[in-house]
Amino acid sequence: MQVIKKILNILLKIIVVIVIVIGLFLAIVFIVNLISSKSEQGKIESYGQLVPVDGEHINVTIEGEGEETVVLLPGYGTAAPALDFKPLIEELSPYYRVVVVEPFGYGLSDYTEKDRTTENIVSETHEVLQNLGIDQYILMGHSIAGIYGLDYVNKYQDEVTAFVGIDTSVPTQGGMDTEFPIKTFNFLNKSGIVRLFMKLGDDPYESLPYNDETKEQMRMLTHKNFYNPSNINEMQHFESNFNAAQALDFPSDLPLLFFLEADNTDVDGWIPLHEEQVKDSDHGEVILLEGDHYLHHTQSEVMVEMVRDFLK
Repeated sequence: MQVIKKILNILLKIIVVIVIVIGLFLAIVFIVNLISSKSEQGKIESYGQLVPVDGEHINVTIEGEGEETVVLLPGYGTAAPALDFKPLIEELSPYYRVVVVEPFGYGLSDYTEKDRTTENIVSETHEVLQNLGIDQYILMGHSIAGIYGLDYVNKYQDEVTAFVGIDTSVPTQGGMDTEFPIKTFNFLNKSGIVRLFMKLGDDPYESLPYNDETKEQMRMLTHKNFYNPSNINEMQHFESNFNAAQALDFPSDLPLLFFLEADNTDVDGWIPLHEEQVKDSDHGEVILLEGDHYLHHTQSEVMVEMVRDFLK
């Protein structure tokens, strides 16, 4: 019995030591994240202009002086859309006025307590453009902007002259009824573990066409906006937003152009799903490009050339 007691005491001490070490580790990670976040607040550089919407502000950048306007909408969770779209903006701006709208919870925009329903997101985007006096434009969006854009072009058909999708989401794609571990995401973010993972992982911007200053700004804005309350709320509305979009189609007389990742293996039927969206369009086309989901990082020059040809 004495031997068993000794073994149990040793095991208990080991467990206590492990718990203390884990607690100290989490405390250090939390404190480092807190200090880093405060330090980064003063290093994030302003860009664009803030447009008032519902008592908050949405950040917008405008470049180029073309007669036609292209409005760019980001994919879900893009930390700094105006910076992320830079390669595309540089190719578009010689020919178009380019407007990048950073929704609530993105880039330098405020957070909001309003639910991130398609209805609210579309209404806020439209209000921004109205406040800027922009009433005729080509809508161009990435990823989940395919869901919001579908609703948008049906509500404001007299304003949108064409829709261009960059590997855009489709209402009937699978996996959007997933129950996400929201509490876990909140813990990972607030504890600083997300920052630790990013520090230890590969640099997602290393091979991309951005200068070092832009990459650093994007990293800091990623830490600022990752799993923020507005983004989490948007995630919680994925299922209802995708389900609502299933009742909608793109207007048949609206020019419709989709750029798709040629080798998408994440979503079953990715290409046929988009071909179904354009089949009843008077001017619809699907173009496959090599690259990943963020095609505008590497294929902007080709895309803009094809957009210009298509819109002629």
